[in-house]
Amino acid sequence: MSAAEMLGPTTDKNASAGSRWGHRACSPSTSQYISGTYESTWHTRWMANGCGGSRSRRGLASLGDVNVVEEYTGHVEPGGDAARRTLDALTITKLSVGPMDNNAYLLTCRTSNEALLIDAAADPERISDLIGHGPDRPALRLVVTTHQHPDHWQALGAVAGANGSYTAAHPADAEPLPIPPDHLVEQGDTLTVGDITLEVIHLRGHTPGSIALLYRDPNGHPHLFTGDSLFPGGVGKTTSPEEFATLVDDVEQRIFAELPDDTWFYPGHGDDSTLGAERPKITEWRDRGW
Repeated sequence: MSAAEMLGPTTDKNASAGSRWGHRACSPSTSQYISGTYESTWHTRWMANGCGGSRSRRGLASLGDVNVVEEYTGHVEPGGDAARRTLDALTITKLSVGPMDNNAYLLTCRTSNEALLIDAAADPERISDLIGHGPDRPALRLVVTTHQHPDHWQALGAVAGANGSYTAAHPADAEPLPIPPDHLVEQGDTLTVGDITLEVIHLRGHTPGSIALLYRDPNGHPHLFTGDSLFPGGVGKTTSPEEFATLVDDVEQRIFAELPDDTWFYPGHGDDSTLGAERPKITEWRDRGW
């Protein structure tokens, strides 16, 4: 699926997206949705790993009114600077938004200056500032939602409407979203923006339609955006032993069995990791049941 196939007439799309946002029902707040155990557990682990301290402000750039750290470590502070990783073909910019420390990822093709956003989770003004306001800002062609939980789409309508962006999600998670996805994606599908192609990996268990997105860097290691299906230290929250078994099976078979240890993954909350760092722990995850 190319950017040209997604876009169509820009003026029509802007009007449609703005209309859908303006007339949708109010979204439930995160406090209505979050039970507390999942987010607090991952935040505790994130802090316990020594990632809660202040960061140096050296090497800053600016996109709009958001400062961007050019030395990428995989850690961003809630409400703080964004962090950008520059690859040969694209840049990956990570920003923490909202009260649940959700990660939003802006992927920008360096050739076409077209962009894709993974999870317009919250804080549409900060996301807008991240994209920028000048004539050289990237054209946000597509917003992908990794799964149906409301903390991952609070800004979806506002961001898509403001940028005339198309939206995408898995059909099993489409119904709860505040605006209907323009594109429904399944296991093995691809999404293309500019010269960048991402593969869709369906990971069942956290929700029925959770997806990850994989970028295979031809000049480096793979980059995997896992939503809430895989974190440093374990898979995402499930509500039954059957859902847990399904999720850990999918993660093992569709990710660990297919990708090398140097694959860098970017979760929906908190810090990044690599598959090599997590691979030895899979048996432990199965034994403990979470």
